[in-house]
Amino acid sequence: MIAILKQGTSAEQRDHLCEWFRNMGLDVHISEGKYHSIIGLIGDTSKVDIGLLESLSIIQSVKRISEPFKNANRKFHTEDSVMDILGNKIGGGHFQIIAGPCSVESREQIVSVAKSVKEAGATILRGGAFKPRTSPYDFQGLHGEGISLLLDAKRETGMPIITEIMNANDLPLFEDVDIIQVGARNMQNFDLLKELGKTHKVILLKRGLANTLKELLMSAEYIMAGGNETVILCERGIRTFETYTRNTLDLSAVPLLHELTHLPVIIDPSHATGLSRLVEPMALAAAAAGADGLMIEVHNDPEHALCDGAQSLTPAQFAAVVQKVKKIREALS
Repeated sequence: MIAILKQGTSAEQRDHLCEWFRNMGLDVHISEGKYHSIIGLIGDTSKVDIGLLESLSIIQSVKRISEPFKNANRKFHTEDSVMDILGNKIGGGHFQIIAGPCSVESREQIVSVAKSVKEAGATILRGGAFKPRTSPYDFQGLHGEGISLLLDAKRETGMPIITEIMNANDLPLFEDVDIIQVGARNMQNFDLLKELGKTHKVILLKRGLANTLKELLMSAEYIMAGGNETVILCERGIRTFETYTRNTLDLSAVPLLHELTHLPVIIDPSHATGLSRLVEPMALAAAAAGADGLMIEVHNDPEHALCDGAQSLTPAQFAAVVQKVKKIREALS
């Protein structure tokens, strides 16, 4: 349930009303918009007398929310949420490009790629330290050493870093990581999501291989219900009957999610297609669709990459994509 307050309502009146709700055992979420304040109520709202509430002089309107996700719901929070990662803002009109290799392989590799993507226009460095792989015989990442090498690249370039977590027990290793990524396979690892809800880290949550947008938002709700409201959603392609691409990129997710939630939405065209030649057109389409950012895999030697070389761009190819994305965004503005 949400209660929209009239303009001119004082902070004292608002706080008094919120205390009344809390005394009924409800959790209260306050969203301050440009023209209105919205009080979101989470819990058993059946005990709230809507008629009585609507009769109060400070109440403009009261609405029941049918969707099960509350904290992530735009009806509770009408303004876009903006995530600030060391001065790099995502959401609310702010656009960032995250780039780097699928896997951290060596210090020379990650530092070289970091410098290249930064020069081309990326603002956040990605790199996998823990790699969930379908085959147990494939490269699984360097784990803690990989995070250390990412931090070396951060010191060399000043770029914030993002890397994927697979197990809540590894959280101490992520203390200096700026954004923690939850991969597609862990989107419904609810125990992990609950633990991430107790942190103060920005979480990038990827959509699962065969999950609906509602399920994605409910996973975000697990994190936000724990107290961490800094969540970025990532569409990275879903599994369909199509075999020419690794996945099928659901670009309709961008405008739909912007309708449903206030959280930023970015696109990963690399995992979505699995083919480096398709990354550019999908990145341009994502920018045109209104995405708040892109996550693109870049490797200095894709042919010899230990992971996902077929979908990785070279630094030169990435630089060309960034310039075209900028033109798309300029045309939209």
